[in-house]
Amino acid sequence: MLSACGGGSGDAADPDEAGMPDPLVVGLIPNIAPDEQRARYQPLEEHLEEALGVDVELFVAADYAGVVAAMAAERLDLAYFGGVTYVQAEQQTDVTPLVTEVDRETGTSHYVSAIVVREDSPHQTLDDVLDAGARFAMGDVASTSGSLYPRIMLTDAGAECDTRQLTVCPPLEAIDFTGGHDAAAQAVLSGRADAAGMERRILNRLIDEGEVPEGALRIIEERHVQGYPWVARSALGQDAHEAITEAFLAIDAPALLDLLRAESYTAVGPDDYDEIRERALELGILQEVAQ
Repeated sequence: MLSACGGGSGDAADPDEAGMPDPLVVGLIPNIAPDEQRARYQPLEEHLEEALGVDVELFVAADYAGVVAAMAAERLDLAYFGGVTYVQAEQQTDVTPLVTEVDRETGTSHYVSAIVVREDSPHQTLDDVLDAGARFAMGDVASTSGSLYPRIMLTDAGAECDTRQLTVCPPLEAIDFTGGHDAAAQAVLSGRADAAGMERRILNRLIDEGEVPEGALRIIEERHVQGYPWVARSALGQDAHEAITEAFLAIDAPALLDLLRAESYTAVGPDDYDEIRERALELGILQEVAQ
């Protein structure tokens, strides 16, 4: 389920006297191809090792659910979740959100989920997409900006998305889950889908890197989303939580901030994810757990 970068066993370590595990095992959601995601985050591994004084091991799961499962199994100490994967994880284990990035595009702790079509598409609005009974692509089913918020935009526009069969969302022909934002963009470019939901800043990076030709995709709807939280096991304790939080708040190296797509970092708490929690339950992305 998990791919390791580093030589450890893959199990989260017992905390030392200060509450900080050594090694600190850090999980990453695969919002791009897992191998690429792991390689990209090597500079963060080095920063955390220097700031915290412990070894750091990075893990990227095969899918979003894999990161949640790894945290629930206490194989991870710290994880970079989307909003949905965080609220899924809190149903299964005791976790605490610590920080999120200040987004460079919005200047806030929110980023943007977008619905895109090809530039030559006749669809100018989301209503046009629905009226045409279009084929729609999303990334991972548990993606906040690639699944939940596109579904919110679709239902707010009048679609009747099934809360049990998530590929069924009339009047759309079907929803295809591609596994990642990059694959959703490619589905639209290739014509396999007429429209897709994805994170706007990932779209912009794909354009910058030449994977999506500039001007080839057009945004027809947007919604702001609370930023991805870095989430720790609550069992690490307050001292470890504060040290990890300070390590992120102290990041000021331009290259590392570029990698993390951040202007800076800011602290967050569970209440910051109330909208995600409520809408994910409403739309079937998150299941009610009996108390």
